Order: sequence, then C-alpha cells, then structure tokens
Amino acid sequence: MAWNEPGGGDNKDPWGGGNQGPPDLDEVVRKMQARLRGLFGGGGRRGGGSRSGGSGPAFAGLGLVAVIAVVVWLFSGIYIVDAGKQGVVLRFGAYSETTLPGPHWHIPYPIEQVEVVDVAQRRFVEIGYRSGGSGQASVVVPREALMLTQDENIVNVQFAVQYQVSDARQYLFDVRDPNAVLKQVAESAIREVVGHSDMDFVLGEGRAEVVNQTRALMQKTLDTYKSGLMVSDVNLQDAQPPEEVQAAFSDAIKAREDKERLKNEAEAYANEIVPKARGAAARKIQESEGYKEALIAKAEGEASRFDQLLTAYRKAPEVTRKRLYLETMESVLEKTGKVIVDTEGSGNLMYLPLDQLMQGSTTNGRYSGGGAKGAGVSRSASGVGKGEPLRPSRRTREKR
Repeated sequence: MAWNEPGGGDNKDPWGGGNQGPPDLDEVVRKMQARLRGLFGGGGRRGGGSRSGGSGPAFAGLGLVAVIAVVVWLFSGIYIVDAGKQGVVLRFGAYSETTLPGPHWHIPYPIEQVEVVDVAQRRFVEIGYRSGGSGQASVVVPREALMLTQDENIVNVQFAVQYQVSDARQYLFDVRDPNAVLKQVAESAIREVVGHSDMDFVLGEGRAEVVNQTRALMQKTLDTYKSGLMVSDVNLQDAQPPEEVQAAFSDAIKAREDKERLKNEAEAYANEIVPKARGAAARKIQESEGYKEALIAKAEGEASRFDQLLTAYRKAPEVTRKRLYLETMESVLEKTGKVIVDTEGSGNLMYLPLDQLMQGSTTNGRYSGGGAKGAGVSRSASGVGKGEPLRPSRRTREKR
C-alpha cells in the first residue's frame, strides 16, 4: 500500500517525517550524499565516528563497466569512406578536416561527427521541362522555358545540366541549398546568353556556342558563390519558337533553306564558269602575244629584206628591177589557173578542156605541156595531171 493512501499506517512517509510536517531538506541532502558515498565505496561519517563497508567489490565492478564503456565509445569513432566519396569531420559542429576514401578514426560523438559526401555522383537538373516516367512524354514548364532574345523574339529553350560536387567542405557549409542555387544559376545564365543573341543564332548555327557560353558562365558564378559544385555538361534538349508562331517560323526556315540552296547552286555554277573564262582569257592573251611577236618578227624581216634589196638595187638597178618584176609575177600567177596558147603561124584547132581547167584554178600547182610550134601549151590546173600536155584536136593529130 502506498504511503499516502487513505488508511495507511504511520511512518509511511518516505521523508521520515510522518504526519509532523514538511521534511527537512538538510536531512534529505545528507541522506543522498551518504548513499552516493556508499555506492562508490566511500564511508560515511556521523558525529565524529567512522564507518567503512564492503565497497571493494562494488568499486571494481563499476570500474570494469566504465572501462568497457570507454572502449566501446572509442571504437565508435572508426568509420570507412567509400571510393568516390569524401568525409567531412565536424568538431562540435564546426569544420575540422576532410578525409579521403579509406578507414579513419575520429573522436566519437558528441565531440566529433562525420558527414560523408558523394563527390563522384553525377547529378542533373532540368530547366524548361520535366521528364516523365517510362513511356511518358516530358512536360514543358513555360515559366522556365520562354526567353527573350536580343532581337526581341521569344524562344522556347529546354536544357539539362549535369554537375557533381568538387569541394565537400564548400558544399556543406558555404551555401544553404547548393542544388537549388545551381538551378537558379543555370536559369539565369541561359537567359543572359540568349538575351545577348539573335533568334536565328540560337535556333540555328549558334546552338553549340550558346551551350559553351552557358556552361562557362554557370561555372564562374558557382565559383564566386563558393558552392563546391562543378558543371560537367550542359545539354540543349530543344530550342524552338513558341507554338503560336510555329507555322510562320517553319515557312521562314523553308525560305532560308531555299535561299541557301540557290546560293550554293549559283556558287557551283560560278566555280565552273569562272575557271573556263579565265582559261579562255589566258589563251586569248597568249595568242595575242604570239600574234604580236609574229608581226614584229615579220616586220623586222621585211625591213631587213628591204634594206638588202636597196643595197642590191644601188649596185645593179636594172638587174634588180627585172628580178623584182619576175618574182612578183611568179608570186601572183602561181596562185591562179592560167592557160597559155601560142598559135602564131598555125591553123591547128586545139581542144581545150576549159571546164576542168577552171575547176582546178584554185589549187597551187604549176603544169606545163609542149608540142610543135603553134601547139605549145603552158598551164596550171588541178583538173589536168602534172606535166600532162593538152590533148590536140583531130586536125593536129592528122597533120602529125
């Protein structure tokens, strides 16, 4: 029965006071001190007397328990850092050191504790979209995807950023939420790069340049914040105009492609024609140079010949004059068809094939034929064999 239950007897009060009033606090403290001294092997003194009890076995048992507890406590400070991770040791909550992969020991809790950070893990964040589960299409987030370009056009940009921890200390202590900070930095960086570029550059040939500039700007900002993060890669998933202007933009792209195609065809035609024209021009120039040299050489030769003729004429005028006349007549008559008939003192009738003679008047052959006086013939014609005399008439044959 409890001491304070109704009907309980006297002397049930644990303070030893019975029903005589509140307990004496000094007496309670003395009793507790006596019990503690007895628990740890000490003796109690009262009124100048001394008392010692059998506290030896109790003290030995408590010491053994204390030693075991201390050993277990010390062994609790052993920890192992796996590959690709780093351990950050905190002493009373403050940074102490960073440990690399392998076994280590630290002063056990509550003095020190260890935070293990995975520095090899590839993390990623999505900007402008959220990828769905297996077999589900991604969801566009217009608030993040729509951006304004330098030429005041709106583009829909979706990209993903891969990153990992580069400094475990900065990752844990210098930034409150590093992952959220990286997402904000990524969105800010891509908006700055797109804002300084034209729409055609972002959607066309400048996609790789946009990615490189965004990664460099993100890393610079994260280093300034001391976030302890490193950007591994930036993947531009999609960049296109908003759905409201997709049709007009497709027409513009088609027109631009047609322009490039026609431009390439024109350049190919020019590359084919220009070398030919340059070759023909070079050939004409060389022919002109050759013609020029030939005329100069011919003129110089004619001048030299004239000087030689003048010298000969001065020495023998009559002979030189006759020689020039004969050479001139020879050069003139050798190019024409001619028939010379000497019929003086003869009544013979000759048959002349004039049709053949006239047909061969354009060739440069000289033919001659001879017979009796009054029938000698000299001609140049292609229709009659070389050296073949003209066929005489019947009367001539009978006279012979």
